[in-house]
Amino acid sequence: MATKHTKKPKAQASRVQPASLVYASRPEAMALADDIAERRGLDRAWVRQAIGQARQLPQVVKLMTPAPVGTPKNWQLYRSRFIEPRRIAAGVRFWQAQRETLARAEAVFGVPAEIIVGIIGVETIYGQQTGSFRVLDALATLAFDFPATHPRAAERSRFFRGELEQLLSLKRQKGPDPLSVRGSYAGAMGMPQFMPSSWAKFAVDFDGDGRIDLFDSPADVIGSVANYFRTFNWQPGMPTHYSVGFDPERLDKDALLAPDILPTFPVASFTAKGAVLEAAGLRHTGPLALVELQNGEEAPSYVAGTENFYVITRYNWSSYYALAVIELGQAVAAAMRTPCRANEALAQASVTLSNTECSASTQ
Repeated sequence: MATKHTKKPKAQASRVQPASLVYASRPEAMALADDIAERRGLDRAWVRQAIGQARQLPQVVKLMTPAPVGTPKNWQLYRSRFIEPRRIAAGVRFWQAQRETLARAEAVFGVPAEIIVGIIGVETIYGQQTGSFRVLDALATLAFDFPATHPRAAERSRFFRGELEQLLSLKRQKGPDPLSVRGSYAGAMGMPQFMPSSWAKFAVDFDGDGRIDLFDSPADVIGSVANYFRTFNWQPGMPTHYSVGFDPERLDKDALLAPDILPTFPVASFTAKGAVLEAAGLRHTGPLALVELQNGEEAPSYVAGTENFYVITRYNWSSYYALAVIELGQAVAAAMRTPCRANEALAQASVTLSNTECSASTQ
């Protein structure tokens, strides 16, 4: 989702909780309702009623609780969740159905189709898994009962209070019904998993019907994702990353990793610190970052990330997520170019291509 990627919840997670857990009984919740109503010019009684009916969801607290310190990350395991036959097959179907809209979005916003396809595929398998938590409940829970064990609990609680405010403000913007819309346990909505603030800032009416629908309008979804990336300074034509190796005699890996994933080093400085680039990387004219992806007990993987790689991490602040988006988009694009080779994956979703298409593709 935009700004935060989450697992998709099971349907029973949003079942009604005991009445004692509604937020009408919480003074801080009612105080926030009054503040939102005054600053946003919303009806005070309606805002109080909306927040007051929100229910605390213990499952949301559990899902947001951080993993134990020291839990190893594993890029290969993470990648396998997204670069897999079902998702690739769904991506092919989506790209085929939305070819013209994807081309129009690339022309308008400068964002390649495969990046847009990668985002929507990673987030929701092209709308198949948009979440079943009532967003009002999820955001209220995280606003007022964010897990205290989180190292940034106070900061995250403030963030979700702002998202709760944005959700209620969508009432004025022809958006989803803030009292009933369903989404992820973090409050992300629709095919692109936009948080309420992202819906308000970046969503666009790309099908021209006078409203924004990120659940059932693929055109609005495609245009909104592309607009998000353009807003964060996506640079048309720039690669997202390059392969990278190391010269052990010159390697200063600590210095290369110090800025994290923020592109900082000109190519000359990057290579002077022991990074080894192939020809395409050596021709790059902007700054680079050394991106490390852990593989559990195995050796880490590395790429040289560009400013466009960094832009993808503004959708979800994770280098693992960004590379999964890139590689899913590439896998779908490859399947579109070579349909015969994709048949094994496509068949698992009952999308086997015809022999005629295969013959044509090899000519």
